[in-house]
Amino acid sequence: MITIVAGTNRRNSRARRISDLYAAQLREFGADSRILDLADLPADFTATALYDNAGLHPEFNQLVSLASDADKLVFVVPEYNCSYPGVLKAFIDGLPYPGGIRNKKAALVGLSSGTQGGLLALSHLTDVLMYLGTAVLPLRVRLPTIEASLTTTGQLNNPLFEQLIREQAEQFLQF
Repeated sequence: MITIVAGTNRRNSRARRISDLYAAQLREFGADSRILDLADLPADFTATALYDNAGLHPEFNQLVSLASDADKLVFVVPEYNCSYPGVLKAFIDGLPYPGGIRNKKAALVGLSSGTQGGLLALSHLTDVLMYLGTAVLPLRVRLPTIEASLTTTGQLNNPLFEQLIREQAEQFLQF
């Protein structure tokens, strides 16, 4: 099973819309997937589910199991202040260590309003994932000026972006 992580807790995010498109692409290739939307995180999880409270928060534990039980992970990551969202880092910090996502494989998709497509965000996240023992697919998809290519109903109107997602998904299934 592939878990697609919509990497922000913002409701109705672009990351969620791209996650849905990625899941549809995986279905076309006959692969099972599910979405872990960080918008579903408990609002107080940094105080009630981490550190001394690890394993004690049932709602947080459900989301952790979506990552821990996955065979592979796709991270759809918006760029926030030249990096990835802090809520994603906090979620990753709450995963079991060692373990959690160790020895798993990951694919990364970056989104940005700017012209770099989340390049720095993907670089930072790659460093963290590799530290945790997660192998990262070399083909990282970057989707710059995303608001010009993604409709509010979740459709991409950029054939190049569709092609990049399709090519990455195909490679990821072989990875």
